[in-house]
Amino acid sequence: MKKRYVLVGTGGRAEFFYGAIVKDFRDTSELVAICDINQTRMDFTNRLLVDKYGYFAVPTYKADAFEEMIRKERPDCVIVTSVDRTHHTYIIKAMELGCDVISEKPMTVDEEKCQEILDAIKRTGRQLRVTFNYRYAPHNTKIRELIMDGVIGDVHSVHFEWLLNTEHGADYFRRWHRDKRNSGGLLVHKSTHHFDLVNFWLGTQPETVFALGSLMFYGRENAEKRGVTQFYQRATGNEIAQNDPFALHLDKNEHLKGLYLDAEHEDGYQRDQSVFGDGINIEDTMGVMVRYRNKAILTYSLNAYMPWEGFNVHINGSKGRIEMKVVEKSYVNSGGSKEDEGALKNKSITVFPMFAAPYEVHIEEGSGGHGGGDPVLLRDIFDNPSDDRFKRAASHVDGAMSILTGIAGNISLRTGQPVAVDKLVKF
Repeated sequence: MKKRYVLVGTGGRAEFFYGAIVKDFRDTSELVAICDINQTRMDFTNRLLVDKYGYFAVPTYKADAFEEMIRKERPDCVIVTSVDRTHHTYIIKAMELGCDVISEKPMTVDEEKCQEILDAIKRTGRQLRVTFNYRYAPHNTKIRELIMDGVIGDVHSVHFEWLLNTEHGADYFRRWHRDKRNSGGLLVHKSTHHFDLVNFWLGTQPETVFALGSLMFYGRENAEKRGVTQFYQRATGNEIAQNDPFALHLDKNEHLKGLYLDAEHEDGYQRDQSVFGDGINIEDTMGVMVRYRNKAILTYSLNAYMPWEGFNVHINGSKGRIEMKVVEKSYVNSGGSKEDEGALKNKSITVFPMFAAPYEVHIEEGSGGHGGGDPVLLRDIFDNPSDDRFKRAASHVDGAMSILTGIAGNISLRTGQPVAVDKLVKF
């Protein structure tokens, strides 16, 4: 019997899930309804289901009819890909109505909402899975394997540097993510991937977090300091924006036009706001230190306006060191093929044993988005997965532990003090 899915939030990330269900996993899964605050966006989604995937148009429900959708369509599982600050609402309602949940990362944006989710799981006994596709990328899985196999002994410290470039990084400052109330800032919305990877690699959980950060490049005030004199509110149809390399023109991309420009009359959401406008209250430059329960130390940096996209990881242990460098292709969410999201230009892993010559580690080639992790994750979700030595499937505990590092970082940014993670929520 096929598993029945409904999806709430039909924006940029939704097609990753519903496209997989209706294209690759029809034997095991079926999409039976979609939900959103915006009818035009749902209608566009239905056109894609019919014209692009050869499926059929599914029933649509506005957000205020979410519970009606659950009762009427009787899904086994709800997929949540809405704005981050609303994740907890749909997760909790779905579980209370008898459904399991798959949530896009981050699970939620602050410690209060996280506690509400944990309480609902305990109360209902339902399952929540958070989709950390980076765990499944072959190069990231290989790091887990090397550490599990004791190649560098006990891990004592990790230096993790993530670079978002002026295309992908800038995109967070055009969209709803630019308001920290919606996204928790990049330390929650984006860094949840990276903090989860460290938890996954080391097999541990965060204990103490200290963070510094600021808005140092984007925003009007920073642009004025650099001598910019012409400003605009949104790019599409604006003459000033024609020669701005940071501008996104929705009318030049049919997918972005159908998903956002044609839909904005309903809810006023503008997908193409200027990254040098007012109203941005998230950081673009961040540094974080974390001590873990196993006493390992993480030094982490995230910068969102770099000339290339990717990351450097250095892991130091009692028997040596691992260095990984990954360069990713540039992309704009919903602006192209899903396979381009997090796709790789090049990657390398080098092991430096303490008393032997360094050597390059072979990494299997993966296809698909996020370094080849996306297809593996989707098979793990919608197919019948085999036993996984690396235990990549992420539970609500994994989801909580990744965001709690970022949430603690946000608290530290406000207070200037280190934050104990175990004081934030009770499991």
